[in-house]
Amino acid sequence: MALIELQELSKLYGFGDATVLALDEINLNVEKGEFVAIMGPSGCGKTTLMNIIGLLDRPTHGSYQLDGRYVSRLKSNQQAKMRRDRIGFVFQFYNLISRLNVLDNVALPLAYKGMTPVRRMKRASDILELVGMRDREYFMPRQLSGGQTQRAAIARALVNSPSLIIADEPTGNLDSHDSKVFMELLADLHRSGHTILMVTHNPELTRYASRVIYMKDGMIIDDEATVIGDIAKGALRSYLRKRKTTENDITAGVSALMHDVPGKEITNSRKHRLPARQKLRLVKRRQKNRAVKRTLKKVRR
Repeated sequence: MALIELQELSKLYGFGDATVLALDEINLNVEKGEFVAIMGPSGCGKTTLMNIIGLLDRPTHGSYQLDGRYVSRLKSNQQAKMRRDRIGFVFQFYNLISRLNVLDNVALPLAYKGMTPVRRMKRASDILELVGMRDREYFMPRQLSGGQTQRAAIARALVNSPSLIIADEPTGNLDSHDSKVFMELLADLHRSGHTILMVTHNPELTRYASRVIYMKDGMIIDDEATVIGDIAKGALRSYLRKRKTTENDITAGVSALMHDVPGKEITNSRKHRLPARQKLRLVKRRQKNRAVKRTLKKVRR
């Protein structure tokens, strides 16, 4: 049985003429232990889909089963309990509480579970050691780098031992080094049996996924099984289409190269490098310009 089953799932916002169709009859199954990357342009419905799967929002139409349970039939408090116990969230902007230190931030979900203070602090400290942050557990969020803050966020997502981890643009605010460290943590979690859903715009991050889903205008337009370690073909094609080399790019590149090469100077006059026909055109153009200037001088007199 699939961990996630969506059937003809739709989500509408607004009403009347202001109605916006965010999701258009989505059908999706995600098996336990999969690492699924979701890609698509801004506004295509990726975050809305993640919010519904993460039980932060409800669909307007369709059914959603999480581990065999129709979650849309559950009451709000039942959904909150399932969200707390089964799902871990990693956000782009971390969402750590600024007035709490790292240890308290990570232990906070356990407080809602009713765990005693000693047990939840011990559990939070063990998780921080897992992500390499135990020496920072008494730091405040403002004292951490971007990579350290994101590792604290993933520790908070793991503290309840969730079966599903949802990451929405988790490396959007990280540099390349911190992004790689964070993605290796996700890869380790995937290898340990966690199911991971990750929204990303970066084709390079599809190397970590076993499956890539492409969305557009609220619909799933493609579903690609990938080999871990390779960039998804669909993501790579999309990236190459966005950037095309033009003649101006080539000229600018050559000009920059010539300035950096010792002993090479770019002269203002180009006539010595031009073919004979182009030289003749240049001479005639200059003669014409001189004639125009002489005429203007006579008019001014």
